[in-house]
Amino acid sequence: MRTVLVVLFDDVQSLDVTGPAEVFAGAETQVPGTYRIRTASLDGGPVRTSSGLILVPDSSLADAPAPHTLLVPGGQGTRGPAPRLTDWLRAHGPSAERLVSVCTGAILLAEAGLLDGRRATTHWAYGAKLARDHPAVTVDPDPIYIRDGHVSTSAGVTSGIDLALALVEEDLGRDTALTIARHLVVFLRRPGNQAQFSAQLAAQTARREPLREVQQWITEHPDDDLGIESLAARARLSPRHFARAFQAETGMTPGRYVDRVRLEHARRLLEETADGIEQISRTSGYGTPEAMRRAFLKTLGTAPTEYRRRFHPAQSARATPAR
Repeated sequence: MRTVLVVLFDDVQSLDVTGPAEVFAGAETQVPGTYRIRTASLDGGPVRTSSGLILVPDSSLADAPAPHTLLVPGGQGTRGPAPRLTDWLRAHGPSAERLVSVCTGAILLAEAGLLDGRRATTHWAYGAKLARDHPAVTVDPDPIYIRDGHVSTSAGVTSGIDLALALVEEDLGRDTALTIARHLVVFLRRPGNQAQFSAQLAAQTARREPLREVQQWITEHPDDDLGIESLAARARLSPRHFARAFQAETGMTPGRYVDRVRLEHARRLLEETADGIEQISRTSGYGTPEAMRRAFLKTLGTAPTEYRRRFHPAQSARATPAR
């Protein structure tokens, strides 16, 4: 029996609490006797979430059982946490077998000194603040979650579900995690090093119609000629003017945007189809499996075949072998 203790405080993000809790509760339903979920606030009183919901904890933190997994959610309440909460985390966090944060819960862990010397992530909007306020923490704002030893940090809301599924898979196996994911109608789990943003979300939408049309064209035709000259001609601009305007309006260069779209396209095909690596490399615009492999290693730190094996193992077995 693993006790999962969820820390509650005023202005907590309710989904940061309930998302992972539903995953562990689903695991307990599938394999009874594996998880005991408990919630606790400083004094044991109800807390009001940032959305106005009232959560009633099981106990105060002082009376809470010793946790196997200590889970610290995020929310607006992390901006000015009660010193007593930070003190409790500093005193009790090190004894937990697993220390987990969701979203800006990482800020609370950092305030308690529990992330010093570790890699960590948080919601993309707070990565710079976490790095600035806690230089002893190596902050990577891009992945949806990072596991560094027994300490795991995740980005906003749904990534807490991804991380919880990964922990359940580690404890109880892939079949149990898959059953829970199906019940929750979510992916089995996205790899932790997957970026928080899709290419379309990472870039701003251009204001001018010709540039918006080019963005849409890139998304729908990743295997086409997406060089500067070709894209500029489609926007009816000179290459130099197009490059400047695209970056000014979207926040990234055309080349960077193309790279993200192609990677996202290839990743989706690896996740959702049994197409061979060579075919995916062509339809995603890489041309060759080796070019796609280099792009995956550079951005995700894993090769396409390994990505497929981890993310969609059933289809991986039927896919065409490749390097």
